[in-house]
Amino acid sequence: MADALVSGVLEQLTSIGLQVAGNGVRLVVGVNEEVKNLSSAFRTIRAVLVDAEKRQVKEEAVKVWLDKLRNVSYDIEDVLDEWNTAILRSQIEGYNGSPSTSTPLSQVCSWIQPSGVSIPRLVQRRDIAVRIKELNERLQAIAKEKDDYAFIVNLNTNNDLGPERPKTTYFIDESEICGRDQDRNTIMSMLLGENNHAKRGIPIISIVGMGGIGKTTLAQIVYNHQDLNAYFQKKIWVCVSDPFDEMRIAKAILETLTGVASSFSELSTVLEKIHESIVGKRFLLVLDDVWTEDERKWQSLKYCLNGGSQGSKILVTTRKENVATIMGCTKLFQLGKLSKEDCWSLFSHIAFFGRNGRERDSLEDIGKKIADKCQGLPLAAKTLGGLLRFKRSREQWQRILDSHMWELDEAEKGLFSPLLLSYYDLPSPLRQCFSYCAIFPKDHKIEKDLLIKLWMAQGFLGEMQGTKMETVGEEYFDNLAMRSFFQEFEKDEDDDSIIRCKMHDIVHEFAQLLRKAECFLVASNGIEEQIVDCYYENARHLTFILDDEHVAIPNPIYNLKKLRSLRVDLSHFDLSNLKISVPRLFDQLTCLRMLDLSSKRFRQQSAIKGLPRAIGCLIHLRYLNLEGNKGLERLPETLCELPNLQTLNIRLCSSLKELPIGIERLVNLRHLQNAGTYGCNSMPPGMRSLTCLQTLEEFVVYSFDALRIKGRCNISDLGSLAHLRGNLKIIGLGNVRTGNKAGDAGLRNETGVRNLQGNLKIIGLENERTGNEAEHAILQNKTGLRNLTLSFNSNAKTKRITDEASVLDKRITDEASVLEALQPPSYLESLNINRMNGPTVYPSWMASLTMLKRVILWACFNWKTLPPMGKLPFLEHLEIWEMKKVKRVGEEFMGLEREDGQTSSSSSSSNNNNIAFPNLKHLKFQFMEEWEEWEYGNLSTSIGHDGSCCTTIMPCLRSLNINSCLKLKSLPCHLLQKRTLQVLEIFDCPILGERCLRNGTGDGWPYISHIPTITINGEDVKRDGH
Repeated sequence: MADALVSGVLEQLTSIGLQVAGNGVRLVVGVNEEVKNLSSAFRTIRAVLVDAEKRQVKEEAVKVWLDKLRNVSYDIEDVLDEWNTAILRSQIEGYNGSPSTSTPLSQVCSWIQPSGVSIPRLVQRRDIAVRIKELNERLQAIAKEKDDYAFIVNLNTNNDLGPERPKTTYFIDESEICGRDQDRNTIMSMLLGENNHAKRGIPIISIVGMGGIGKTTLAQIVYNHQDLNAYFQKKIWVCVSDPFDEMRIAKAILETLTGVASSFSELSTVLEKIHESIVGKRFLLVLDDVWTEDERKWQSLKYCLNGGSQGSKILVTTRKENVATIMGCTKLFQLGKLSKEDCWSLFSHIAFFGRNGRERDSLEDIGKKIADKCQGLPLAAKTLGGLLRFKRSREQWQRILDSHMWELDEAEKGLFSPLLLSYYDLPSPLRQCFSYCAIFPKDHKIEKDLLIKLWMAQGFLGEMQGTKMETVGEEYFDNLAMRSFFQEFEKDEDDDSIIRCKMHDIVHEFAQLLRKAECFLVASNGIEEQIVDCYYENARHLTFILDDEHVAIPNPIYNLKKLRSLRVDLSHFDLSNLKISVPRLFDQLTCLRMLDLSSKRFRQQSAIKGLPRAIGCLIHLRYLNLEGNKGLERLPETLCELPNLQTLNIRLCSSLKELPIGIERLVNLRHLQNAGTYGCNSMPPGMRSLTCLQTLEEFVVYSFDALRIKGRCNISDLGSLAHLRGNLKIIGLGNVRTGNKAGDAGLRNETGVRNLQGNLKIIGLENERTGNEAEHAILQNKTGLRNLTLSFNSNAKTKRITDEASVLDKRITDEASVLEALQPPSYLESLNINRMNGPTVYPSWMASLTMLKRVILWACFNWKTLPPMGKLPFLEHLEIWEMKKVKRVGEEFMGLEREDGQTSSSSSSSNNNNIAFPNLKHLKFQFMEEWEEWEYGNLSTSIGHDGSCCTTIMPCLRSLNINSCLKLKSLPCHLLQKRTLQVLEIFDCPILGERCLRNGTGDGWPYISHIPTITINGEDVKRDGH
């Protein structure tokens, strides 16, 4: 972690050196030399950091030395950031004073002030030079002190930092194993199963899991099972560990096969002998504790093993999914935690060994609570059980219960040693990313997107060779996930990407151990036991959670001048405390890079109503979260004095009237998360200057007349936002007066928002005059677009339209042309169309959406029929709401064409053309006030006697929901008789509900009685005997 920090500071020093040498930037007298000395000292120190980080585990003095180095590095980084911010502000001021406005403001990032322009007064002040000189003196002292420890200079970047790696064997005492019977049986079935490996090679089975989860133990249990002894002619166990030494591993395999130690010196000779020894024999090879991700090291050994007979297997244990993939794993087994009962059994077996019944009874209640802390991790149960084995009193056991794992010397050595192996196997930048997760409370659901933004704010991510920081963060997160640092993943249903996750409690405590001198959590709500009574001067990260609204922020927190991260949950603060606390935070904590003042419970009376002007003092700030502060009405203009700000989250700040006028000065803003800012009715001028912007959730188009008066932003300003992606909601499209203005938005070309991806919601389409403007959006070019909402905002109660039929017809025609013009990409997965004024519309592009899985149609009050949705081949979920003039749903809904009164099933069309809704799984109708009939006329829904293919309707339907359809009389019988239908829900449908009763009066009951789950008006329908 120190290595990444030092490397980051060195990069900043190098950058300043380039500014001085290449651009004529004038430094304060003497500072240039100090910067050179800082760079020299850091390079000298970095050369010994590998040895220092390795020795800090066992040598307290070295750990103290590294803490000093980290602290001075943080302080230097802050001073250098002040320097860069001053330069950036100078550039912004120079741009604002320029008569030319043709260049986007963000381009100031690409040029430096020439020598003819004075450096800002902040940099010219003598105190900046004094601070750099003082920091240099501290660093020089630390550099000199390193000589006292005789560190080894790092000449090899692959040095092993971790503790000594234990060597494993296949011997085990199975009487000490608890709770792995099912896992054993699963692996056994994989090993004993017959596989034809003639073409693919020998099957490789990988057991993957975090350190201490029991991978080696499970492999040992399986290896010694008597069924395997009878099945395999040869069994070989090799502890691989790291590094992956091909010669050592090959010799170990050969020695097991022949019973003789190998004296060969050439790898090829050893591999040849191995091949000769296994030819025609069924063997099992266990490679325990594999770390290498270098496929070349494994290939030669893999090839020589192909001579084994049918049924041979290779079993691998590893902590990293990448290793399993690289080795050609055919079956991956993710080893999970022990159950609560099995964990207690393992813990108690060790902790109560040799104790009498009375002692056990007196300690059992505390023991179960301690076992719960292990969270199913076998190594933790063994370590704590062994620690308590010789502690007799309840007081001693209670101390263990009340302590954090990292506060126990015995646990730190026994439990965290395996985790240190995984930690030091990480590349240096990933170590600081992992340890930063200590800022979250235990058992917290960590949002992946949020975590990446926080890493960005701390400077952990860098844009490498044109790769965006967000992309680097994705790769870092995936790397940590594949190495089992995260667990309990919640994934996106569509693309299976991870949305959020958790950390195992032991892994979380390990992260706290790594950051224990700088990361703290203050809580009084029972979520987290740690309460910081003593605040360290060098604390860098703080999470503050309170459950009592009358408790204010403790005064010592304001003294933590060097805090870089502050997370304060405002949900329980009362307004009087906030008025005092928030200004003090901004006045005192000026080193903050991340500030989270979100309100999770969205209580109006406890929300922030305004931010103090002092927020402009937080010049290091990269991330600001104000989400859920419903009382927040305005953001001060001083917010725009934060040119380093990357993320501004104002979601659900529903009272916010407007964004700051000078928002163009936020030249590094990448993410503006503004969904749910319902009070904003315009965007400020200068939005087009935010060319780093990637996330813009809502864009409000101001009216033309007001635009001329106030100089507000218009839709053409979207054209400059070339990197926009994610979710975009455009509000007020009716205020776009000409097609040219929409065209200027740049939505149609690669320099506009071509990279838009994720969700798009367009509201106000009823105000579009013609399809001409809509065509310029060219949605089909938005290659990442998955979800699209098209809202026409029709509302007969509040919107008055002229009675002239010609005007109404023109409006309806325009509406249809707008919809036709908004053609989405063919791979769209979700579509929502609502509030159209005219009759039923089925745009020509609908048939091209071959990947469409979800459709919602609602509040199109003048539709009398439903569009032919049955044509969509991949549609899985369909909802239809508030079609108030639809009286009948029939064959037109199926989308099956008819010829001369016959269905298409009687023609020579293909089978697919005879299936309506071939993949539909979930169907819902709601608030269809006039709907009376649902039938398909003459469509045949069965196989003809002559074997001809007849029409099939919804063959995959699983659930059917009918809600508030007051006049609907019945449901299609053949639809209800489908054996795929698992759920039928009917609510507030008096006629239909009466027909489906099971008390004998409902004539529809025989048709639905086979459906497993039937709910009518919120009550489950009971069957006989149930």
